[in-house]
Amino acid sequence: MVRSLSVVLLTLLLAACAAGGGRDKQPPQRPAGARPVTLNLPTSRETKACYADLSREDVRYSPLPDRDFGGGCQIVGALQLLDIGIPVTNLRAMRCGLARSFSGWVEHAVVPAAHQMLGSDLVRIESMGTYACRNVVGVKPAYAGRRSGHATANAVDVAGFVLQDGRRITIQGGWNNPDPNIRAFLRTIRASACRRFGTVLSPDYNAVHYNHLHIEDDRAGFCR
Repeated sequence: MVRSLSVVLLTLLLAACAAGGGRDKQPPQRPAGARPVTLNLPTSRETKACYADLSREDVRYSPLPDRDFGGGCQIVGALQLLDIGIPVTNLRAMRCGLARSFSGWVEHAVVPAAHQMLGSDLVRIESMGTYACRNVVGVKPAYAGRRSGHATANAVDVAGFVLQDGRRITIQGGWNNPDPNIRAFLRTIRASACRRFGTVLSPDYNAVHYNHLHIEDDRAGFCR
């Protein structure tokens, strides 16, 4: 009887192992400030499809290794944009989905809007960066302590646009500019971004965003 019971228990244990028992247990989050480590993860099907989309659009990029910086800050499925047709300053690691939507937004919204509404071609976009291991800022206490989309390379902050005629249109100086064309241009590209990205925050949201558009590739459906 005892031997039969032992055989049954051993059989159940082996079956659990074969079925992947214990896989639902995630490793503990590495503490903030931990030494960065490279993650040996297979490239997901979604990321591979994203790379193919960028290549079809003649976007030049360089894939980046997956890295865990501790404290919930990771770069997974990210790349460095090299050429999207218009120079963009301060771009670092971006998740591929963000990079794909961003390059499409620039090509199909920002570039034509500058030409049609401001009468000059766009020659440069100025960003305030992408990846940064930090929390969200300027939010209600209930949301304090949450990691920003920047902590996973899933957000980019856009600060300004330089035109061929020499004008520099910034979010800070242009959002409430006396020139109605400048105001309309900035609100038009924000509206376009809201159709492409999950979260878009502008000076209309809060004082923290007085000088940039925060653009994030999530599914929040929040535009302000």
